[in-house]
Amino acid sequence: MADNSHILTVILTGNVSSDCASLIKTNPSVPFILHDVLDSNALAINVNVIGTLCAPLNYAQLTELIHHCHQYHNKLPRTGRKLGSSALFRSLVGTSEVMAQVRFLIEQVAKSPASVLVLGESGTGKEVVARNIHNLSDRGKEAFVPINCGAIPAELLESELFGHEKGAFTGAISTRKGRFELAEGGTLFLDEIGDMPQPMQVKLLRVLQERTFERVGGSKSIKANVRIIAATHQDLEEMIKAGSFREDLYYRLNVFPIDTPSLRERKEDIPLLMKELLTRFEHDQGKTVRFTEKAIESLMEHPWHGNVRELSNLIERMLIMYAEQIVDVAELPYKYQHIDVEVYNPEYPEELQEQDVINALFSGFEYDDEESSEENLVDNDSKSEPGSSTNSGLLPNDGLNLKEHLADLEVSLIIQSLSKHDYVVARAAETLGMRRTTLVEKMRKYDLQKPSDKASLG
Repeated sequence: MADNSHILTVILTGNVSSDCASLIKTNPSVPFILHDVLDSNALAINVNVIGTLCAPLNYAQLTELIHHCHQYHNKLPRTGRKLGSSALFRSLVGTSEVMAQVRFLIEQVAKSPASVLVLGESGTGKEVVARNIHNLSDRGKEAFVPINCGAIPAELLESELFGHEKGAFTGAISTRKGRFELAEGGTLFLDEIGDMPQPMQVKLLRVLQERTFERVGGSKSIKANVRIIAATHQDLEEMIKAGSFREDLYYRLNVFPIDTPSLRERKEDIPLLMKELLTRFEHDQGKTVRFTEKAIESLMEHPWHGNVRELSNLIERMLIMYAEQIVDVAELPYKYQHIDVEVYNPEYPEELQEQDVINALFSGFEYDDEESSEENLVDNDSKSEPGSSTNSGLLPNDGLNLKEHLADLEVSLIIQSLSKHDYVVARAAETLGMRRTTLVEKMRKYDLQKPSDKASLG
């Protein structure tokens, strides 16, 4: 069978030859049913043999087996199956069961003219689902016109949807087509339909029922040959109970609902999503960033209240900060650090460390001219003798150990910052201009603990 995609099932009966046995094995995508086969045991070992029809034929059993054949086709692994478009679902990345169900529903409803209601939290890709439905439909070559019902003031929404005639209201200096006319023959995507004011809900319902509308200020009926896909993050059934959404409009829109899962419901898809997003950013910006396995593991522990949009924003932020570098857990923003890892703190030759600290100590001193500099030195000399503890910027007469002196200074500044912020490490690190993980390592190095913690250990 060269092309068997149109075959629902094959029923074998009687004395099945070896050729028929070979046929079953070489066509794994076709379900077979056995009826009164002499040696059924030899064939039943093949998983695509759905079942056996008993004699005499039983209608209930036959319909059940036919249903199983439909399920066999519906859930057939996608490998080798020809999808409606080579670009289908490129943005609906994921191998999770919930995403496979979304893709299946899109394929099923795309060729139908039915209205679709896409439900899900913000950032889950509801418009992506709508665009895929449009692209796979018979209207795919026509316009896909989106409109956010919550982003347009109520008094302007009618004009945006239906257009207006010249002089219909103040500022209407010319006739303007609305979204319904712009989407003629294609798809109109009504995003955040739950935010649509009730007066507009009534007018939209009339258009869906009669398939005609008039521009604002006009009297001519215009036919509306558009497919409606609506989306919302709100619970419309609860809004109906509260009286803020019309029940009749809800049932007009909710012919075929599709729930888009939140990212926390499909965390196993995060690595694939990151790969896809990084590919896009690399294509658009010409640079990329890489994440360690531990960083990805940490991100998979995050609750992702902003869903895929939040993940995209994070990757773009990391791309700005660490382009062409590798991001580990320590480089992630603090709220994304959900696992503890050993932080790598490089050690440098002493001369580099001392030079860095000396530069940091004196980088804040700026003098207007040499005269003011000399005045400061004279003033300092008059206030304290060299070596006095009141001025740590002067070298004592008998010298000092610079490394120990700088370490003491560092400890002093760290303790001051920790005390100021009641040992909240994140805030103290921010005050000192260092990463939280770096401060934690220095606290461990110098054995710095909150006084109460030391007391309890004692």
